[in-house]
Amino acid sequence: MNEDNAALRVIEDLRAAARAGRTGDRMPSVRDLMARHRASPATVQQAIQRVAAEGLVEVRPGRGSYVAARTNAVAGHDLSWQAVALGEGRPGEDLVANLVAVPKPEAIPLTSGYLDPALQPTDALGAALSRAARRPASWGRVPVEGKEELRAWFAKEAGGELRAGDITVCAGAQEALATVFRGLGDRGDAVLVESPTYLGAIAAARDAGLKVVPVPADQDGVRPDLLQAAFERTGAKVFYCQPLHANPHGAVLSGERRTEVMRIVRRVGAFLVEDDWARGFTIDGTAPPTLVSQDTDGHVVYVRSLTKVAAPGLRVAAIGARGPAGTRLKNTRSRQDLYVAGPLQEAAIDFVTSPVWRRHLRTLQQSLRSRRDALAGALAEHLPEFEIARSSGGLHLWATLPDGVDDLELTTAAAARDVVVFPGRPWFAAEPPGSFLRLTYGGAPEHVLAEGVRRLADAVSTLRR
Repeated sequence: MNEDNAALRVIEDLRAAARAGRTGDRMPSVRDLMARHRASPATVQQAIQRVAAEGLVEVRPGRGSYVAARTNAVAGHDLSWQAVALGEGRPGEDLVANLVAVPKPEAIPLTSGYLDPALQPTDALGAALSRAARRPASWGRVPVEGKEELRAWFAKEAGGELRAGDITVCAGAQEALATVFRGLGDRGDAVLVESPTYLGAIAAARDAGLKVVPVPADQDGVRPDLLQAAFERTGAKVFYCQPLHANPHGAVLSGERRTEVMRIVRRVGAFLVEDDWARGFTIDGTAPPTLVSQDTDGHVVYVRSLTKVAAPGLRVAAIGARGPAGTRLKNTRSRQDLYVAGPLQEAAIDFVTSPVWRRHLRTLQQSLRSRRDALAGALAEHLPEFEIARSSGGLHLWATLPDGVDDLELTTAAAARDVVVFPGRPWFAAEPPGSFLRLTYGGAPEHVLAEGVRRLADAVSTLRR
């Protein structure tokens, strides 16, 4: 079936339903549209976003789509021409926004990319920012690559051959990933990613015009045999990897596979983008060293952020790369945004070089262990049919849903009970092998997580009736 034709049919169907309905009426579900037009989930999502851009549909993350209020038409301001001027939307352009959308105050967050405010060191960060703001030098020009003391800290944390001169400071990990994909690839190039993997990386790579090619992973990380085959088949020169507590499924790249993956990357002459997002989130055992610390030839491009491990407002991350790659990425970064604000960099330096940083990590790990165990226990009690991947750290549990339970339908049913979950399929660069949910234990205290699971179990029961 031609997906372009299917997309047009879905768009026309949605337009007709929106024009015939009243403001606030629920639109057909993604599942209904898929069945009605024999279209893929990606095609249906793109069609919904197209009609939403025309002002006919309002998309409510986690709840579905609804007939939008016709305020513009009533006021005489018809903005529908913009849909023609903008053309086709970019695949997955709404996914990151939906992932980081702020839930209603009364909703229980069983998915979140950030820590519960109770776990954020806001007093220490506020004091650090206050001190930074009082220093006049903080408000002056900043080197494009960032303040040297901050770059030196990131380099030391990464280990190995990286030095301050190899580090470029960015405004958060998403900007860092966008810089890496734009800098290392040309439009049309293939980039390899683990499957499943962080949907923000998929979105950033596609936005850079790259063809995202999935390589299956399991609980020991990416499969080296399939990685080798993917390099040979595609000629890719970039592989995006999360070796520590991979988001969403929590895998840690095993010692044997670390060696094999690095051997493959060296042999084909490729770059490995190491997204070290979960450094500081290990709650069982000891975290392995970074891959970049074992890289002597400049194949690993290192990315690390302070945002998730501290607070959403600390939009400070870094890229570490040596040689011509480092120079190119610094130049790419400067074309996007000249530099991260000086006071924010000064506050980050103050925070991570003070004793409170290590105390925060110790307290955080203890709290996350308790919350992970509470979420896992509630799932075992109320949803024993969910298959939960083991997790030694990070922020999430990855649940394989039982047969007959669709992740999109369950997300919508949970939202109707004021529980926010995120479906599994956007984390796959191609069709997923089943239905999954990413459930987060870092975004709410233990008793709230338990109540959320009870409501989620009720949603599952409703779907099975």
